[in-house]
Amino acid sequence: MTMPSSTLPKVGTYVVDGAHTEVGFVARHLVGTKVRGRFAEFSATFTVAENPEASTLEAEVKPASIHTNQTMRDDHLRTNDFLDAETYPTLTLKSTGLKKVTDTEWKLFTDLTIRGVTKLVEFDLEFLGEGASMQEGKTVVAFSATAEIDRRDFGVSFNHSLLDGSVVVGNKVKIELEIEASLAE
Repeated sequence: MTMPSSTLPKVGTYVVDGAHTEVGFVARHLVGTKVRGRFAEFSATFTVAENPEASTLEAEVKPASIHTNQTMRDDHLRTNDFLDAETYPTLTLKSTGLKKVTDTEWKLFTDLTIRGVTKLVEFDLEFLGEGASMQEGKTVVAFSATAEIDRRDFGVSFNHSLLDGSVVVGNKVKIELEIEASLAE
């Protein structure tokens, strides 16, 4: 099956640009406030195949690089209560499949590993387009991707109950990726 060229960038291996990519998450705190965070250290490459469904992605994230704009919370998130960054210095994401939904929207199936636990996670992936880079002669491509996980599935079960029975941290975590990449040289 031939796909229109507008559905994905041209065939090749791409390197994610760390300066223009955001690896973020959102979790609920107390009665529902959204707390946002991101990881500052990560690397990723993906290969767009001739048959788009055969495309691949591999990424690594350093949990020690977590940043939520609150040092005490960041330090706690690095501990065994949450990410245990000392024991598990990398989180990994590896694609297992890709399925077209519309001309620009895809389902990306991945194996996500957190704290040594690997689970299938489905991302909604949107190809935002391609265009000229700030570096002459280069082209960049952009994607957005989101998924929701239950942190307990990965052994992240810490919580504290308040006197009224409510919990401090929600179990659902939304992963948000804003990706810019260019062809590997």
